[in-house]
Amino acid sequence: MNEFSVHDSTMFNAYQPNGEVAADRWVTVRHLFDPGHVETPADKWERGQLLFTSGDYIRAAEVLAEVADEVPFQTDLFLLLARAYYHSAQLGRAEARLRVIVERDPVEHYAHLLLGRTLERQGRAEEAVPWLRLAAAFGGELTEV
Repeated sequence: MNEFSVHDSTMFNAYQPNGEVAADRWVTVRHLFDPGHVETPADKWERGQLLFTSGDYIRAAEVLAEVADEVPFQTDLFLLLARAYYHSAQLGRAEARLRVIVERDPVEHYAHLLLGRTLERQGRAEEAVPWLRLAAAFGGELTEV
């Protein structure tokens, strides 16, 4: 039985603190009556995006980390995972993912910006400066950071 089986109502009936149905429930309901369904990386990606959009950054990071393990070379996935880590104050994990992104794609300006902000948030402002300058340069901003 997988985690979205018809017999396991705990996943389908999850609610947010405000009483609303959790955002990712609409992804899982499509397979409610398909007991043989195995969640694909695309399903997890969609669920992770919905969790991130709804502000559930910790659960989004958990789901997106699973996908990143299965599909390790997707920059947009790593970037969203890093953002989920950043917003859930998992700054060491955010930094590690962002360093992988900038190593793979040295002109991904948002990764440079987020890495700089992540370092600042960890109290490493001096180390953040070059990353923020690169982000500004790649983003077309020529002002001093």
